Amino acid sequence: MTDSTSAPERLLQRLDWTVIRRLDGQLQGDYRTLFRGQGIDFADLREYQWGDDVRSIDWNVTARMDTPYVREFMEDREITAWFLLDLSPSVDFGTLDSERLKRSVLIDFVTTLARLLTRHGNKVGAVMYGSKVERTIPARGGRIQVLRMVNDLLAQPRLARSPQTDLAPLLDAGNATIKGRSLVFVISDFISAPGWERSLNVLSRRHEVLAVRLFDPREAELPDVGPLVMEDAETGEQLYVDTHDRRFRLRFKEAADRREATLAAAFARSGVDHVSLATDEDLVRAIVRMAARRKARKN
Repeated sequence: MTDSTSAPERLLQRLDWTVIRRLDGQLQGDYRTLFRGQGIDFADLREYQWGDDVRSIDWNVTARMDTPYVREFMEDREITAWFLLDLSPSVDFGTLDSERLKRSVLIDFVTTLARLLTRHGNKVGAVMYGSKVERTIPARGGRIQVLRMVNDLLAQPRLARSPQTDLAPLLDAGNATIKGRSLVFVISDFISAPGWERSLNVLSRRHEVLAVRLFDPREAELPDVGPLVMEDAETGEQLYVDTHDRRFRLRFKEAADRREATLAAAFARSGVDHVSLATDEDLVRAIVRMAARRKARKN
């Protein structure tokens, strides 16, 4: 007898058992730490405190009172969340386990969060980017919406080659598509042509944005495994290297550290919270860590 269950249904069932049930236990139902955002209904004014979002400062009141004041809002009962998804060739990298490519982590992460959000009556939508913006899934609620997103993610073709990734069109598409204030997850390895930071800054002025950076540990530090050929996943350019060379491994790590610092600075300038999601990390542990980080920022 063949299994008639669809691939999206099987994936969702697997994550319900292996991830979501464990999250229910560890977060004890407090998903507000993950998803709560700033509402649109004005509630009150209070003096600015260290750590407040500077975008909430009421400059007219601040000028009159000669001290910073921020606006407080009633939290929306319903959240609309959007996933801006980088599915360019570089996300098909993964070395520790052939089943844990960055793409696999992205799909599991998006499916889990979409399921959690819709289960609590919220809406989710997505914009998908390959070598360009490939498709947009309008925001809706319900389990059928999650299955549609999973189906489209699984059906998105893997590109053997493409021009250099440019995240700006993905972020610009988010700006053009998302109308009301929303919670926006930008999920990418952020290996991109320069210039996307401006689009991220524009997006973060209108929405609450969380950048989720996908990475594989071997992108940050090479093991000593002798000579090997490294290939650019997007251009196909190949480079012969000798990982026995300690100085080469050190230069590789220093370059990775510089890139990490550059990304962190770009997120900070845009006022965007960010988390990293590794291919070898347990997804439950990563989401609980993300919730703790967001809770600390809100308090």
